[in-house]
Amino acid sequence: MAKSRRLNKQIVVETAVLLANSSGSWQTLTLTELATALDVRVPSLYNHVQGQEGLRRELALYGLEALLTAVRRAAIAKVGQEALVAIAHAYRAFAQANPGIYALTLQAPATDDNELQQLSSELVALIALLLNSFGLAGDAALHAIRGLRSLLHGFVSLEMGGGFGLPLDLDESFRQMVMVYLQGLAIG
Repeated sequence: MAKSRRLNKQIVVETAVLLANSSGSWQTLTLTELATALDVRVPSLYNHVQGQEGLRRELALYGLEALLTAVRRAAIAKVGQEALVAIAHAYRAFAQANPGIYALTLQAPATDDNELQQLSSELVALIALLLNSFGLAGDAALHAIRGLRSLLHGFVSLEMGGGFGLPLDLDESFRQMVMVYLQGLAIG
């Protein structure tokens, strides 16, 4: 494992992400567990994160950056409905791959946290831009984004929580749910 002389913020955060994702929750991750995984003492972590709350913020930042990257990649060279469907699938894949930090991407950032505010704004702006093809802009686009986000979060939360017990293809259920929502936007 990394020794303190080679420790940096990136190593600390990436190790914390791995630990949170393997346990399924960032909330159970302690600085002691993180320090043990890095083969350092807890005080060494304070050179890179501002305690438990600072670690939570860094995990949120990492998660939001990763989600934004996944959504951007999914939307490349696509427009309208095709791009939004791709984004929905990217969102679901991100949540599945990051069960320990996914919840941190859901919280609205504090108004004084410029980094988290910027990432959140970029994510909303990207989706709002794609919603223009449905004739939605301004508040109407924001309402549609809230609806889409709620729909996606509901599905992935049920899926991750084992809430779908019927022997029915989840991928097809997800696809149909997204398509029905987008068709509703086109009609509305």
